[in-house]
Amino acid sequence: MTGGALSDVKVLDLMWVMAGPAATRMLADHGATVVRIESTRRIDTARTLAPFFDAVPGPERSGCFQNLNVGKRMLTLDPTTPAGRGVFLDLVRWADVVTESFAPGTMARWGLDWPVLRGVKPDLVMVSSCLMGQTGPLAGFAGYGNLAAAISGFSNLGGWPDRPPAGPFSAYTDYVSPRFLAVAILAALEHRRRTGEGQLVDLSQAEASLHFLGPALLDRQVNGRTMTRRGNRDPELTPHGVYPAAGRDRWIAIAVDGDAAFAALCAVLERPALAADARFATRDARHAHTDALDEAVAAATAAHDMHDLAGRLQAAGVAAHAVQNSAELLADPQLRHREHFVAVPHPERETVTLENARFRLSRTPAAVRGPAPTWGADTDWVLRTLLGYDDARITELVAAGALE
Repeated sequence: MTGGALSDVKVLDLMWVMAGPAATRMLADHGATVVRIESTRRIDTARTLAPFFDAVPGPERSGCFQNLNVGKRMLTLDPTTPAGRGVFLDLVRWADVVTESFAPGTMARWGLDWPVLRGVKPDLVMVSSCLMGQTGPLAGFAGYGNLAAAISGFSNLGGWPDRPPAGPFSAYTDYVSPRFLAVAILAALEHRRRTGEGQLVDLSQAEASLHFLGPALLDRQVNGRTMTRRGNRDPELTPHGVYPAAGRDRWIAIAVDGDAAFAALCAVLERPALAADARFATRDARHAHTDALDEAVAAATAAHDMHDLAGRLQAAGVAAHAVQNSAELLADPQLRHREHFVAVPHPERETVTLENARFRLSRTPAAVRGPAPTWGADTDWVLRTLLGYDDARITELVAAGALE
């Protein structure tokens, strides 16, 4: 794999599930050679996550896994066997970066932790990422991003004030922390370029996400206020929420900033009485009567096609958009223009549709450089091309049970 800003970067990737693989996929998109190590006996959880091709579950059929690992290479290896350990350490000598996201202590139990790997390659960059970090009383707490969201304080803020906490969508910190993981890797590589020094990066997914609660923490510290659940409401904008549109399960999101936008909303909805109602005359008045205003806006939007109404509101200067489903996202003209979704060849299917690279670089553009790997897809390439093993060595590895 050549081309891209990171075409000279080599990554040995033991990340699994979502957050870690999402970070190393960014590196692969920008040209890094990323070699995944997987086991067929302890399946990556991402291979068990929907959606599946044709809605049929299977380890090679997960759209989630495909999206997280496109453009990477694959070696199925058991590094806990003596023969597998030898292969793994040879790959460490090849790599610039080793990444792993197991529960703290796993690499040490395998005899493959930072002191050992640094002894093999002194200028290595190693990244260990887990839910709560490698040290501390919760270091051993294993779980998913929805649990990190709960510990970090996000879950209690998502939902309506008169209902139990709903939390942010899905495994929230799995979507936030990959950006920090990728940047931490690049920073460590830049440090190595300047000093010749490798290093261990210990990244807690919960801590990487916690700073998004900065305004809430500051409000508590400075003003003594504790943020609570407020549903779709906003402290500054009213009306602010998702309102029904014509049809089954059709919705439009609207956010009104100021008196002029509110007047425009009333005009588009043909509700002059709302504009003239003293309860809604100012921002503070609208805040004080939010329940009544939301009810009136919902009654007005329910008769309109969401796309048509969104277009007319946008033209009038009101922030609004139809709430799109997955099929509408695939057809969205803006996303199509940006080539957000791309068709990628798949070894067992003609193509699969996945997300493209997340950001654009003008001089060194990213690219999806190959399909997500199937189990063992690149075993021969890794052993022969990267490590220079011959037939006899590979036969020994097979006989020893190191290759799964």
